[in-house]
Amino acid sequence: MKKNLFVSIAILIAFSLGFGVKSFMVRASASPDDFKKVTGIGGIFFKSKDPKKMREWYSTNLGLKTNAYGAVFEWYQGADQQKKGFSQWSPFSERTKYFEPSAKDFMINYRVADLDKLMVHLKKNGVTITDTVQNVDYGKFVHIMDNEGNKIELWEPNDAAYEKLGKQMGSSTTM
Repeated sequence: MKKNLFVSIAILIAFSLGFGVKSFMVRASASPDDFKKVTGIGGIFFKSKDPKKMREWYSTNLGLKTNAYGAVFEWYQGADQQKKGFSQWSPFSERTKYFEPSAKDFMINYRVADLDKLMVHLKKNGVTITDTVQNVDYGKFVHIMDNEGNKIELWEPNDAAYEKLGKQMGSSTTM
């Protein structure tokens, strides 16, 4: 009887110690940098000799529903099949200054979960931030440079406001 009680107590202590050590290790390993940074592609932007003709070509040949800015792809977020998400496709004039200081002919927009928290992380890592955070109805934006001189746009989206803006403009989405 005493042996069974001793074994039961030993198992309980071992389990408690294991759980306590695991909890401590998880808390000790968690850092302020442990957060979801990029959640997806927010847009693809590229230089074009004639953006209007480029939009028409993609509309005619690939079925993109284009507007004055390009095309918007509508999709549903994996974690919540009721929640819409959007990605922008935009040809820019080959003379645009929007991609500067990058000399590249493209720019990628990444959707991010928490731009403010990400900015702290980027500053701590010495990442070049080319402007200040801009707040608009459909989200927050900032531009950074990667280590090879590519300008990157970061967007913390407000998808509901983005969809509302598209409807106000009379734009359709490509699904």
